[in-house]
Amino acid sequence: MKLLVSALEPSSNLHLKEVLGHLSGVELLGIFESSLGNPLYDISQMAVMGVGDVLKKIGWFLRVADEMIALAAEADKVLLMDSSGFNLPLAKKLKKAYPDKEIIYYILPQVWASRPGRAKKLEKYCDRLLGILPFETSYYQQKACYVGHPLLDEIKLKKGYLSDNATEHTPQTIAYLPGSRKGEITRLMPLYREVRSRLDGHKALLVIPPSFDDQKIGELYGDVSGFEISRETQKALYEADFAYICSGTATLEAALIGTPFTLNYRAKKLDYFIGTKLLGLKQIGLANILLSHCNGTTLHNELVQNDVTIENLLGEFGGVNREIFAQKAEELRRYLGHGSSQNVANIIMGENAKC
Repeated sequence: MKLLVSALEPSSNLHLKEVLGHLSGVELLGIFESSLGNPLYDISQMAVMGVGDVLKKIGWFLRVADEMIALAAEADKVLLMDSSGFNLPLAKKLKKAYPDKEIIYYILPQVWASRPGRAKKLEKYCDRLLGILPFETSYYQQKACYVGHPLLDEIKLKKGYLSDNATEHTPQTIAYLPGSRKGEITRLMPLYREVRSRLDGHKALLVIPPSFDDQKIGELYGDVSGFEISRETQKALYEADFAYICSGTATLEAALIGTPFTLNYRAKKLDYFIGTKLLGLKQIGLANILLSHCNGTTLHNELVQNDVTIENLLGEFGGVNREIFAQKAEELRRYLGHGSSQNVANIIMGENAKC
């Protein structure tokens, strides 16, 4: 089988790799990491930062989409992953060019958070919609099913215990995850440096994306001399007794590994206004969003905007209730249920899946 793939994000390629572990006799075409085959474009060529970068390359992206349409003639099926800005228009073009070719969308756009109109477009242009959040399939009329969450396949480390609450007399390992975007990093790193200096007796791990070289680290992070650098998020979270996390998938990784943490997020004022006032978002952390849908509770504290202060951050480190955290983390695991890669592989091969 030849499978046309559009997986632009590093996280999508991690999920794709897990799916491929359950497949045989499948040749990939399209956009993905070169380590997985012979792509039309490697994901490094698709990376952009900010709206300005997107606008500069919009003509190039349109040409890439046209190349994908032509390449689809060789494919038996299509697998689109995340990146709705590119993949949703691509799905429309693919369905028009090949109305009988099956299009599978895995890692659905967050229509529950913004732009719910995308749900109708997804149902119109795709044949199978594979959700990784149990509640998100309710936003679709048909075609959507919950296949499980990929992190339950990918996380190999899980704590079987929780250490006692940290005190100033008990050395702890603390992980600092200031995000992967320039704005996130530059807004949080000065605070994290001060917190690290105030918690000087504890080991400090600074998690940095593997793709960042020394020059980029210097430009974005500034002085990192007080930290031990880690390039492996899950390993760092497993080693840590507590974590300060910007936002994103890392909050869910920490929850599933069993590491207590607090979310710290400072957004641009306009983005925060849109998210809270116009979109009505009540939580930022994915673990909290999931638990609120599951049973109306939350897992961790969220320090947002002006609440992200040195004193508040220090208070979070000493004030976490680890017993409650462990209980809520287990509730989250039960809600997600199982991994997704085997189900996705079965669907690609036209076999029965747990949906």
